[in-house]
Amino acid sequence: MTTIVVTGGTGTLGKLVVPALGDAKVRILSRTASGPDRFACDLMTGEGLAPALDGAEVVVHLAGGPKGDDVATANLVRAAERAGACHLVFISVIAADAVPLGYFRRKHEAEKLVAASEVPSTTLRAAQFHGFCLNAVRAAAKLPIVPVPAINVQPVDAREVAERIARLALGDPAGRVRDLAGPTVYGMGELVDKYVRARGLRRLKMPMRVPGAAGKVYRADGNLNLDADTGTRTFEDYLAELFG
Repeated sequence: MTTIVVTGGTGTLGKLVVPALGDAKVRILSRTASGPDRFACDLMTGEGLAPALDGAEVVVHLAGGPKGDDVATANLVRAAERAGACHLVFISVIAADAVPLGYFRRKHEAEKLVAASEVPSTTLRAAQFHGFCLNAVRAAAKLPIVPVPAINVQPVDAREVAERIARLALGDPAGRVRDLAGPTVYGMGELVDKYVRARGLRRLKMPMRVPGAAGKVYRADGNLNLDADTGTRTFEDYLAELFG
């Protein structure tokens, strides 16, 4: 039976990936251990990684956040190398090397660490999840006039990303694989319209220009990959599941 270690196993994506791993023996890394299949670890310091990865054949790195992805990934890569893992699977974001913002830059640095590791690896870049986009428009729609940045997005369903990650983890290392995005490109204004309609709200919208180097990338749709593999579940499908 394959032993698979999953970082971020209790997060949005991890909760979907873990059951998709089937009969594999799964260890979930978290800050506090609350069960026999969980190991207390701190990715930012590396504390607890050695015993958690001992004997593991596959490491699936899903943990992430607005800061520290590069540091956490460096610690995990070193621990996976020392443990003699056979496969390291990493989830990244589409346009990690193109959008000049801290989150994307750190994801790209993490990608390079994974690719340079002694452990054979697979990296999947995915678009933002439907839930991420919903949280953004829901927060904005609390205002009577909704600021709408001039950004196009191609959100993907987290379940479809989880299914792909699980297949990759159970397969052979494949390097950088094809990106995965949703089936539809939306302007942020469209997402706002769809959300307020689903909630029975009325809101005015105020277009906003994204400044600086990041704005230049967004205006050129440099945050998208229109050649990516695409899922089937749309943002409308996601809203219908939540709100009917």
